[in-house]
Amino acid sequence: MAPHLSRRGLLRTAVATAAASGLSCAAAFPSAAAPSAASPTATGALPPPPSWTVRPFDLKDVTLGRGVFATKRALMLDHGRGYDVDRLLQVFRANAGLPTRGAVAPGGWEGLDGEANGNLRGHYTGHFLTMLAQSYAGTGDQEFADRISYLTGALTEVRSALRNPPAVLAVPGRFGTAAENGRGSHQYVDLPATVLGGARALTLSAWVRPTHSAAWARVLDFGDDTTRYLYLAARNAAGVPRFALTTTGAGGEQGLDGREPLPLDRWSHLAVTIGDGTGVLYVDGTAVARREGMTLDPAAFGALRNHWLGRSNYPADPVFAGAFDEFHLWARALTAGEIAALRDDRAADTPAGRGDLVAYTFDETTGGTFADSSGRGLDATLRRTWGGPSHPGFLAAYPETQFITLESMTSSDYSVVWAPYYTAHKILRGLLDARLHTGDARALDLASGLCDWMHSRLSRLPASTLQRMWSLFSSGEFGGLVEAVCDLHALTGKPEHLALAKLFDLDSLIDACAANRDVLDGLHANQHIPVFTGLLRLHDATGEARYLAAARNFWDMVVPARMYGIGGTSTGEFWRARGSVAGTISATTAESCCAYNMLKLSRMLFFHDQDPKYMDYYERALYNQVLGSKQDTADAEKPRVTYFIGLTPGHVRDYTPKAGTTCCEGTGMESATKYQDSVYFRKADGSALYVNLYSASTLTWAEHGITLTQTTDYPREQGSTLTVGGGSATFELRLRVPSWADAGFRVTVNGSPVEGAARPGGYFAVARTWRAGDTVRVQVPFRLRAEPTPDEPALQSLFLGPVNLVARDASTSRLRFGLHRNAALSGDLLPTLTPVPGKPLHHTLDGVEFAPFFEGTEDPTHAYFLREEPGIVFGNTGSGVANPSRPDGTTFLDEVWAGAPFRDKDTLVSRVRSTVDIWVSAGLLGRGDGRTVVRTAQSASYTP
Repeated sequence: MAPHLSRRGLLRTAVATAAASGLSCAAAFPSAAAPSAASPTATGALPPPPSWTVRPFDLKDVTLGRGVFATKRALMLDHGRGYDVDRLLQVFRANAGLPTRGAVAPGGWEGLDGEANGNLRGHYTGHFLTMLAQSYAGTGDQEFADRISYLTGALTEVRSALRNPPAVLAVPGRFGTAAENGRGSHQYVDLPATVLGGARALTLSAWVRPTHSAAWARVLDFGDDTTRYLYLAARNAAGVPRFALTTTGAGGEQGLDGREPLPLDRWSHLAVTIGDGTGVLYVDGTAVARREGMTLDPAAFGALRNHWLGRSNYPADPVFAGAFDEFHLWARALTAGEIAALRDDRAADTPAGRGDLVAYTFDETTGGTFADSSGRGLDATLRRTWGGPSHPGFLAAYPETQFITLESMTSSDYSVVWAPYYTAHKILRGLLDARLHTGDARALDLASGLCDWMHSRLSRLPASTLQRMWSLFSSGEFGGLVEAVCDLHALTGKPEHLALAKLFDLDSLIDACAANRDVLDGLHANQHIPVFTGLLRLHDATGEARYLAAARNFWDMVVPARMYGIGGTSTGEFWRARGSVAGTISATTAESCCAYNMLKLSRMLFFHDQDPKYMDYYERALYNQVLGSKQDTADAEKPRVTYFIGLTPGHVRDYTPKAGTTCCEGTGMESATKYQDSVYFRKADGSALYVNLYSASTLTWAEHGITLTQTTDYPREQGSTLTVGGGSATFELRLRVPSWADAGFRVTVNGSPVEGAARPGGYFAVARTWRAGDTVRVQVPFRLRAEPTPDEPALQSLFLGPVNLVARDASTSRLRFGLHRNAALSGDLLPTLTPVPGKPLHHTLDGVEFAPFFEGTEDPTHAYFLREEPGIVFGNTGSGVANPSRPDGTTFLDEVWAGAPFRDKDTLVSRVRSTVDIWVSAGLLGRGDGRTVVRTAQSASYTP
């Protein structure tokens, strides 16, 4: 996500650990007004488009076995079971004016007090729905389906409430029943225009129970605009009640200020009298402010346009949050004794009697009209500040105003509008996943209605307005909406839905990338990555070639040109110049959402073009950034995933980022419940099965009537065993050969070696008729390698096979290491390190421990180090000769070991001798030193 970066602090919050509930949702959750569960329809994956030459399996077809993925997922499943979903629904229910069941909004980006006034609220519920749907698909645990059903039923109620005029929320009052104005409801009471009746003297009396301390929320505001008005605020800027009236704006206010703040969640009585030039403000029957010589009275205003309870004539002021009980207006100034009596009894039971201008007791329990018992018949009406939805399909946790305002914006301001179509995407995606994985027809109805509303809103706008909107940083961000809309269209077939997807085309970006013109420098990364996944789905639906070309070229602009070793991209959420990696490393590198979306894009590109580079990247990002972004700690309240992953020296990962409920926590929940989604693919005609990842899992391939079980502890194990179960089937098994697996990749079937060349960065094919019991053993030897950054080759990251090894050290300065000192004849650098007993993949070097990046700890780490090889050393035998370098930074040892692997020691020595000759001839190495280097290479012992 992309708010204005200067507003973003990296906040650490306290973490409460709670045990996951063992109750099923049916037992633990109250009924969502008994959702009329429309008959569920069949579950299953979306119909694959003809353009996909390779197709995925549904999540339910692949179950995880024991291993690092299952362990990480179990932590997220506990969170999915334990989190109170009524908290997620709080912001939706409040916006619709429904009871919130005592729930507290999640806070952070989901709360009105969060960043940018909570302008992104609702997005997290969409993520949570997707997480629950994936959890159900991956485990079959009914508790997740029950939670989805509860959420979907509640959201159906929310949409129904939004479709209708607001209705009173009746709660216990000071004397009987009161009207609750929930925070976030944007509701107020509209009084008839003749309420003041030309009175020159006035008394107003109101019982209020405020629930929030926001300044300037109005109890009452009668006026035309911000020039002519009279108001009573529960709190002014100093936090105390204030009454004022003016005909010349704020500077001309004649006011009365209280002495103490009104208590929250308690009933208080407020009264104001105006008569004979004197105004008095009372709180709980006591006069707290008096002003004489007032020159204004109600009659001075004549006819006013607005007569509101709970709403201000200043648009930026908050709506009153709390409850109203008796409200009365009299056309005279009551005495102090009469005011005091109002503190203890209903007005009708005091000497003052009911107000003679208006009298509302708020005893109503249904509807949206409040009866006037003054005898004047001036009934009041409950209204929304924003009116209501422009289309019955609207569903959100805030008013439609953000969408409306975006249409006229020319620059971004996330405190006003923060990516409303991004939030709509998250809700839409969650509903689609609920439908796909549980068959809930209500979810599809909500999703279809939401897109019907978006189409009605956007289809009437000029193309120039749409282009301007989508080019706005942050405010115009729309996430993966196009992909989701295309998926919906695949289910509904409605032409309006495909037309809607096309309305999000950002032509300047699409055309540049289709022409392979790199325009990414300075763009917000995660605002744009999911755009290209959407373009692929548009290509699937329309056949338009530029969409596919743009997506392919875009991917190549990011990988590897703007990629960190762990697979992440972006610094401070933005891209910099192509090839700038070392120069962009900071505490705010590698936003986790970027990795999530790059995986989706890579996966979908592979469906169109089986270039192994996409799965090589997938493995890198999945086994490193995505796994490492999830802390190895259970927590029912927080998903415990990272936002940024800083790659600076000594960085400590923050698994409770900002104030919570961020975009990256949302995608982190999703990632941790779909680890298995790309382990296996199949050719469209069923003739081949791709094994893309080595991961403990079982595939059920119903089409062929077989299962395939991988038994492995990869990446702690350097290989995997695949066993066929079920019946028999003829197909080609395609086993991925990672690009780093440049030696020793071996395959056996039922113990017999399979002939053929294993090309790194390709697939090894085994074609046969497979039968139950057939066993395939894949050996994937790991080698230690160092990957230099393109803009500073000496700054490197360390990999053992697919695993990024990070140094655990609290130093905030770059660590410096040499790796050639005991390199093996194969070129493997691993012999230079010392394994840590009992800790797979852990090693030490020069007293520093290296550990897998994927371990979700809070240890300070170094993902990059400075490579220093000051002397020429072979087999841990020093020559005493300095290691010279060329102007481009290539050292003598670099050039020697570039020839690896070596068949034997003699081959290595021959390489050393020829390299010495070249460097001596170039004047880079002395002849005597050269002879010493050759003798050292001859005398050293080497690991094969």
